[in-house]
Amino acid sequence: MFTRARRRMLRARGGAARRGLRAACALMAGLAVSAPAMACEAVTAGWGLKGRFSEAEFLNTRPAGARHENWIARGARLILHAGYDRETDDYGHGILGPLRDARILTIHVRRPGDDRITCPAGVVLPAGQVFEDIAPRLADLDGDGMPEIIVVQSDATRGARLAVYDRRANLMAATPFIGTPYRWLAPLGAADLDGDGAMELAYVDRPHLARILRVWRYTPGKLTEVATRDGLTNHRIGEAHISGGIRDCGGSPEMILATGDWRALVAAQFDGHTIGIREIGTQTDRDGFARAMSCD
Repeated sequence: MFTRARRRMLRARGGAARRGLRAACALMAGLAVSAPAMACEAVTAGWGLKGRFSEAEFLNTRPAGARHENWIARGARLILHAGYDRETDDYGHGILGPLRDARILTIHVRRPGDDRITCPAGVVLPAGQVFEDIAPRLADLDGDGMPEIIVVQSDATRGARLAVYDRRANLMAATPFIGTPYRWLAPLGAADLDGDGAMELAYVDRPHLARILRVWRYTPGKLTEVATRDGLTNHRIGEAHISGGIRDCGGSPEMILATGDWRALVAAQFDGHTIGIREIGTQTDRDGFARAMSCD
């Protein structure tokens, strides 16, 4: 049986814990407090490799009215940041020239105009795997208003695959690994290519060897291949960039690539069943791709 003094001590400790929790919530709301945050702490930005990140703005509201992030008001404008960190030469493929592989994917949220980051999450790959990529890509694949993170992940014995992670660094879906080491894929991006309401992801499988454009449809927890087209590419060995991407010039989205021999630029469209292509120019350097992507 507790003495009266012991009960007073327990009440005091409980009050201190509640005050610490209130201080953490106040910090996440952007208020100046002296007590340290206990969860979802805001810290100075700066994680990740320079230039190896992507950001996208979203509203803190789910379709049903709930919040994505509980530390800030519903409807607040937020920015999702995803980037690579911790360079490594363990895999040693060198397909991206001066760009080294990365071991870590970092994910965090911040408010526009605020250089602090909140609730950081991350993926640390095991030995034998790397992110063999330029920067993550962001796209809202499931329609909930918050982007997912799309990356190229390579394995020392199985080659590359395309993988999708969520804000909390959970693996949502992935294509199979190509199956052979030092075999890579070059992403084009993600969009509803055929207008059916579902999102598709596109990449060139082995852009220096097989030169196959592959389109995969995303459904929660799964990527399903829906179309392929041979004889197309978007990367030259040793380049630190991937050419082309997905453009929207007012009609259906188009994938911009080069023919396998780099003789011409092409626009490829997926109609829900097959991929059709048309030539749109012969300048296949970076300027030519830039003009094509800008609908010029």
